[in-house]
Amino acid sequence: MSARIFQRPKNAMQSGKANTDQWILEFDPAEARTADPLMGWAGSGDTQVQVVLKFASQELAQAYAGKHGIAAVVHATPPKRLKLQTYADNFR
Repeated sequence: MSARIFQRPKNAMQSGKANTDQWILEFDPAEARTADPLMGWAGSGDTQVQVVLKFASQELAQAYAGKHGIAAVVHATPPKRLKLQTYADNFR
């Protein structure tokens, strides 16, 4: 069973930064999704994909994965870059 650990990104649709300090542990899919013959919906028998665990820090998420024998890959948070520009830059 493998998983990935990452920090929740900021919502692109809002300017707030709520819940961006949480670390998420998501399980990787164990089997591919297949189309249902009757309805055509994509689905699989893998229920671990639905599980999303939230932690206060990266260390807690790694400790949980280590305790339960989950091979977890940590995705580092990209550095935050500020693009400083003035209103006058729109007319250059």
